[in-house]
Amino acid sequence: MSEEKDLIEFDDTEAISFIMNTLTEEQRKRIDEEAVQYILDLICEYYDQNGLIEEDTVDEAEIAEDDIFNFVSSLAAKEQVVALSDEDIRDILDGEYGYGVSIGIYSDEE
Repeated sequence: MSEEKDLIEFDDTEAISFIMNTLTEEQRKRIDEEAVQYILDLICEYYDQNGLIEEDTVDEAEIAEDDIFNFVSSLAAKEQVVALSDEDIRDILDGEYGYGVSIGIYSDEE
């Protein structure tokens, strides 16, 4: 019998809903679902550029929170697709992490 973990599917629609529910009422007035989707796309781009996304794999990887924040924040500022503060971006990243933990993609274990 194999001890291998089953592949877990990240669902953008569920993730966006989860993240929106973690934002304050004030933030939800400024941040729409399209902005959250854009940040999720940047997170995926970070994972892809750093070799952290491999199809059909369950290998664990260490994610440097500051590195991903710096990547997402600088790219968002450069592309100017959405107008988000650094605090907004951090809160969206925290929400994405919370969603990942809730479905088993990420582990809170150190």
